[in-house]
Amino acid sequence: MPSRREIRADHDQTSIIVYQAYPDAIADVALERQRFAPPFSLNRMTWIKPSFLWLMERSNWGLKSGQERILAIRIQREGWEAALALGVLTSFEPAAHGTPQAWSRSFEAAAVHIQWDPERSLRGQALPHDSIQVGLGRTVIGRYVDEWCLSIEDLTERVRKIRKLLDAGRAEQATRHLPRESVYPLPADLRCRLGM
Repeated sequence: MPSRREIRADHDQTSIIVYQAYPDAIADVALERQRFAPPFSLNRMTWIKPSFLWLMERSNWGLKSGQERILAIRIQREGWEAALALGVLTSFEPAAHGTPQAWSRSFEAAAVHIQWDPERSLRGQALPHDSIQVGLGRTVIGRYVDEWCLSIEDLTERVRKIRKLLDAGRAEQATRHLPRESVYPLPADLRCRLGM
């Protein structure tokens, strides 16, 4: 059984895949150029999620307005871990922050926000373990776009296929089309910082 907090992701020795949902205008440019460019904004926080099913819950399988296109972004592990090292949890936790005042100061100055939410099943039910979301602030989005991103893939058709199978009551077949995710190992200092 998974521990309450762990990062599960599609990853290899040098990279990890994170997911984002966008409207056509942003997705088309990102796919054509294999990097994010206007109308993508470098001036607002962007959230990346290594859990495919959590993004399916968040975007309602690509049916939410402005979240119709599901992108898989392969980024450097080095960049992913750099972002986590800059991260501050979105709520106070004594083991990670010491005092509420220390957390408040850190959070206000944080370049990256870290949030844990219940992981989701194929049908969207909350599971008893959490999934991580990483909010990249304006001071690090440029690094995400220019340095960390290795490739961008459009998973929209795959998502539609899975959703269609689910709607038809064929959950076992739908499961075969999910990305393979396994526990992503982190050093102890990062685990502590992330409240794991």
